[in-house]
Amino acid sequence: MFLTVYLFSLLGNTLIIFIILMDPTIQTPMYTFLGKMSLEIWYMTATMPKLLTTCLSKAVIISVSTCIPQLYFFFSMGATECILLAVMAYDQYVAICSPLCYTFLMYAHISLKFSSGSWIGGFSATLASTIFVSHLNFCGPQKISHFFCDSDPVFKLSCSDTFFVEALAYTCSSVVILCSLLLTFSSYANIVATVVKVASQEAQKKSFSTCASHLTVVTISYGTIIFAYVSPLAKHNFTIGKVMSVFYCGSPLW
Repeated sequence: MFLTVYLFSLLGNTLIIFIILMDPTIQTPMYTFLGKMSLEIWYMTATMPKLLTTCLSKAVIISVSTCIPQLYFFFSMGATECILLAVMAYDQYVAICSPLCYTFLMYAHISLKFSSGSWIGGFSATLASTIFVSHLNFCGPQKISHFFCDSDPVFKLSCSDTFFVEALAYTCSSVVILCSLLLTFSSYANIVATVVKVASQEAQKKSFSTCASHLTVVTISYGTIIFAYVSPLAKHNFTIGKVMSVFYCGSPLW
């Protein structure tokens, strides 16, 4: 089942990238950002191959040298996704609220800078905390209560003082999540305020339907991520954290 879902994810996202690259009629910033989101097949690739190996071989062992990179790439891709969702919300805002300026504000070079900035920002946001995690001492019970190397279960295995590392990781993740969420909601608040002023109900329906799919992904992604990494309940209940992880790990499928 996991292999089927993973293969469908790879196939679907690869197909999206291929269509965007080959069809000149959709060479717009929104589709460019969608293509960058599709590259987050690496988001699932950070965890799924090891999970499949565990299911098939029953070898439930992962080395520290493998665990730390998995943690880094997983959270880097998660941070990149948050930033890209905020950028896509801004693109929607410009397209609906300032359509005459859209070509000027979101031309190819600008959208490329937004995309590159999202990836650079995502991978930079988690670098410092991952470096500190790699210097922790792990002394037991050496059993991760999760299906991948998540931050809190890894911290529980360390016999070093993890207060600084946890505070740094929590601060970085909170800044990325909350700033991206604030920009996303600000964009949609302006979109709603602009659309309700439109006299035609047909125009309102068209505008809202354009944003519906993106807003659905935003709700699922941010809702589960905040619950898993900002909510105190999830931080003290690994079972809830693991359930929430299934949703945001699968967000690239949406």
